[in-house]
Amino acid sequence: MKLKFNKPVGRVIFAVILGLISSVAHGDWLSELEHLPVQDAGRIKPFDTFAKEATQLVYGKRKFNNSSSAEVVFTWMVTPELWSSAPIVEVRHSGVKEALNLEKTQRYFSMNELMTNPKLPLIFGELQNRRERQEKLNPYFQAVQRIENQLGLLQVLARGEAPGFAPPAEGSTWLTLKHLPPELQEKFVILAKSFLAAIGDKGTAEGKAKLETELKDFKAAVTAHGQGIAPDILTKVSWEVHYNEFHPFLWSWVSYLLGLLFMVAYMVRGHAWQNNGGWVFIFIGFLLHTYGMALRIYLAGRPPVSNMYETVVWVPWGVVLFGFILERIQKSKLVLISAAAIATFCLILTDLAPAVLDPSLHPLEPVLRSTFWLTTHVLIITISYAAFFLAFALGDLLLFYFLKDEEKYAKQIHIGAQSIYRCLQIGVVLLAAGIILGGIWADYSWGRFWGWD
Repeated sequence: MKLKFNKPVGRVIFAVILGLISSVAHGDWLSELEHLPVQDAGRIKPFDTFAKEATQLVYGKRKFNNSSSAEVVFTWMVTPELWSSAPIVEVRHSGVKEALNLEKTQRYFSMNELMTNPKLPLIFGELQNRRERQEKLNPYFQAVQRIENQLGLLQVLARGEAPGFAPPAEGSTWLTLKHLPPELQEKFVILAKSFLAAIGDKGTAEGKAKLETELKDFKAAVTAHGQGIAPDILTKVSWEVHYNEFHPFLWSWVSYLLGLLFMVAYMVRGHAWQNNGGWVFIFIGFLLHTYGMALRIYLAGRPPVSNMYETVVWVPWGVVLFGFILERIQKSKLVLISAAAIATFCLILTDLAPAVLDPSLHPLEPVLRSTFWLTTHVLIITISYAAFFLAFALGDLLLFYFLKDEEKYAKQIHIGAQSIYRCLQIGVVLLAAGIILGGIWADYSWGRFWGWD
């Protein structure tokens, strides 16, 4: 039987839950939970990643207030009735709020509030009709579809139908809590009781130690179940948690931004230490950028250009690479300033807009699973965008100089124009090669060089 609360009571419970969770957070227990391997969306990932993706979908953020997303999602699984009245489901589209008679100034709503809304089945029915007619969904129905996914995720978590925790004896689909053998279900029940007891004790050392022991016991049991989990998979899981915690692209754009500021200061003041500082920070940003992409390549087992997020990360890497090369050839700080500005802008965009640019690692579509063609065609054609992007930024800078004082900045304009020409040469060569290789890939995949189907 589910508990029902009015809005004020639901909000109080919500606050109490968060306070209790924070009392047992940030310990070895949390690290063990984050490193727990699970299967979701066609791949094996740490529970940390699954939880961040779940909170991003439901709450609109990868971090849940000041609480760990891993612990919050774990409580969604073991105490769903306490969360059903908490305002955690994000609804932003004003048209959807109007259709459901929701408060327009409110951003978060409870699961009970939405599930009991008499108009929800009607708009879900309209959504299904559009999908059956294979119509393109407008922003309104995209928002409706998101609510469907949000409520669906909370329901499958409450029923123990996601994620997969244990590899099966046969096949590739992992067993969810609902389908675990009795002995593993019993271990999870013991783990859940230890978690609730630790919350009740407000995070005492004894409660945390018992919780950590029970989690290690459950993790060892599911890891050894069925076909078992290969050591290299567990290593990848650990590296993915590191990737989630380190945020290489965040530190990369911070370093790029510092380098950009130093370079601009050098253009204004002309001190050598400012130039050296700019070079150092941009180079550090480039190393962090490279490290982040290397981690994604290792974790995904493929080149990092399968979706828009990865493209927006990959292209500025190429911009900075070309910037270093052309700066050495042309001896123009404008090239490096343009490259650093582009890299900063793109990485800030990927870091601050996860709802638009999904950073999740997803399995490739079947046609993309030939990593040879993905490497040759897609990498080459997207790196050409980097050269064109750099030319675009340089053109904007030169236009500024041209409008400010063409005669005074004639030398900078001349060198900048040469740099733009080199960028266009590089871009055209790479784009042509990418287009040709794309035709060969199409012939390899579909038996013809091109088609609109």
